[in-house]
Parts: sequence; structure tokens; C-alpha cells
Amino acid sequence: MLPLLSHLPCCLHSLSHMSVPRCRVSGGELFDRIVEKGFYTERDASRLIFQVLDAVKYLHDLGIVHRDLKPENLLYYSLDEDSKIMISDFGLSKMEDPSSVLSTACGTPGYVAPEVLAQKPYSKAVDCWSIGVIAYILLCGYPPFYDENDAKLFEQILKAEYEFDSPYWDDISDSAKDFIRHLMEKDPEKRFTCEQALQHPWIAGDTALDKNIHQSVSEQIKKNFAKSKWKQAFNATAVVRHMRKLQLGTSQEGQGQPVSPGELLTPTAGGPVAGYCCRDCCVEPGPELLPTLPPQL
Repeated sequence: MLPLLSHLPCCLHSLSHMSVPRCRVSGGELFDRIVEKGFYTERDASRLIFQVLDAVKYLHDLGIVHRDLKPENLLYYSLDEDSKIMISDFGLSKMEDPSSVLSTACGTPGYVAPEVLAQKPYSKAVDCWSIGVIAYILLCGYPPFYDENDAKLFEQILKAEYEFDSPYWDDISDSAKDFIRHLMEKDPEKRFTCEQALQHPWIAGDTALDKNIHQSVSEQIKKNFAKSKWKQAFNATAVVRHMRKLQLGTSQEGQGQPVSPGELLTPTAGGPVAGYCCRDCCVEPGPELLPTLPPQL
């Protein structure tokens, strides 16, 4: 795991291999801590996102793309009130390599960027999209995209269709909404980088509000995130199998024919546990990360 405000000690073994040191954490998950609080504000959310951005910028500077950022992978180091957060689960992480492109469809459906679902080559910008989704959830307690039907969920994400619904967003600042729009930008070329996001007034300035939003946010978290679907990483092996079954292999892709995102990425039965990534299946040729996964807490 990576402490959000500290560096990785002695982990770079070569230009193409890196291992992530592990440590035991005891502070629990991000959502649990928010629900247990009696007071929670937009400024609290801003401080949390600052930590995430600062750490992910460090990863990106090293050429590492996490590819599965989500609240469940953000854990508190200790039970202390001022405990730092840790990024966990580097099982899908990948080092960018100029000689190859990232293209494997992997991640957790509700947090994955549009370009991943579109089966396009992608970059570290996918992590910035995920941070935008996390920021959205931290301010209202529910996800920007949701549908019981995977195909419809993917359509929403591909179109970047999300709203700041009333009454849940009525007390949230325009600055916070602007910050989210810049991260949840459909075009990865226009999307904020971590460095740009860190300079936004909602992070670097004083535009985050101090009004208590705990009751609304905690109620929505308890209501929406009991669903295990939001904790699942989709299975790239199952995706490939389903694509072949539908005859949507490389010959069609080469001809540039449109493909339904639901058909491409809906988890199917068989192989490793459906709906979960078996990690080793989500790997492109090229330099690999050698992650050390955290011990069970």
C-alpha cells in the first residue's frame, strides 16, 4: 500500500519493474469513517481528495497507472482522527511504456473512464476520471452513474451523462461542481491532470464550504454502497470470451465497426469468478508491475 502523503521507499528495481511495499493498516475504510462521523463537510471531502491527488500524481510521475481507484481501495492507516489515507490494491497497476499502449478493459465498472469502455488506447488520465467519480460520491453519497443493467450503465459512462441532482447538491458549492466537471471530462485530452486538479481553488483555495452535510451523505452511502456490484472489478477474460462469442473480435475492430459497450464489457459466466478480475488476465505485453498485495486485515 502507498501512504498518500509519503513516497515509496526503495521500490524501483529497474526501469521496467517495480514492487510496492506493504504495510498493515488498522483505520478501516473511507466510507465507514465518514458514516461514523457526526460532522462532515465539503472541506473534509476536499482534504481527502487532496491526499488522493497528491499520491496519484506521485505514481503518475513514476509512470504508474493504478487503473482501479475507488473508495474501497482508500483505507485509513490508523484509528487516529487525523490519520492519513492509504491507497491499496495495486493488482491492476501498470507502468506506462512508450513502446506499447494500455488497452486492456479492466477496473471497476462504476469508476472506469469512457475511453476504457470504448476499447480505445488509454493513459494515466483514466485515474483522474476515477478521482472525479470518488469526489462526486464524497459530496453526495451516491454514484454519478448507476443502472442495474450493465449495458445501460456503460452507455451513461461513455456519454459522460451525469447530473448534480437536487436536493442532494443544493448545498454544494459551484466550485466543487466545477472541479468534478474538469476531472469527469469525457475527452481525456481535456481532462484535468493530477497537477492541474491540485491547483484548482476547491483544493488549493478556500472555496470548499464548511456546512455540515453528514446526514445526507451518510444516508446515501448506507443506501447505495451495500451493493456488492460497486466493489467488483470486471473480468477481462470473460470480456474477451464474450466478444468472441458475439464475433466482435479483431477483424471487426480493424474495420472500425461500432460495438455495443454493453456487449463488450458485461461480465459473463465461466472461467474465473464472473464479475471479478483475476488480475493476471488483465495484462498487456510489456513491462509489468510486481505488486506486493497487502495482508488481510
